[in-house]
Amino acid sequence: MRASMKLEMKDTPGQLVSVLTPISECGGNIIAVIHQRDPDSDSGVLDVQIVLDLPEGRLDDLVGQIKRRGVTITRIGKERLFLQRSLLMIGHIMHTDISDTVDQIDRTGYAEVSELSLVMPAINERSSARITLKTATATDMNKAVALLRKVSAAKEILIVEPLEECG
Repeated sequence: MRASMKLEMKDTPGQLVSVLTPISECGGNIIAVIHQRDPDSDSGVLDVQIVLDLPEGRLDDLVGQIKRRGVTITRIGKERLFLQRSLLMIGHIMHTDISDTVDQIDRTGYAEVSELSLVMPAINERSSARITLKTATATDMNKAVALLRKVSAAKEILIVEPLEECG
């Protein structure tokens, strides 16, 4: 099972290792750790995001071990979106508000934009972007791609699809 967690911990030496150790003890495999230390912050607290693979049935044990170490779990969730499809967008992507396009996909509740890579050659030239959508089912993927086509058509953006098979 893939899970993601957002943690708040004391900004002291050894805290991150203290949280990573029980993941290993529970049979987990760390996929990503995202942590940005703000040198100007004097709150004494760090935000850390962790994505991990964990054997089924071990999540509750892991949560307990992390909490016993004095770390606050502010968000936890199982990865529910397994299918992905990448498409290419060509047009005036920034000028037509790419954040609106992403928001329209993310607000569906059945799909989300998991990656976006943008290339802008010059301010008045068309740009291109590789956008990756994630969903739980093939039906949801078809609906998400249809929504992206509709939004892009309204913004006069060309969609080239798919760059790989769904799955």
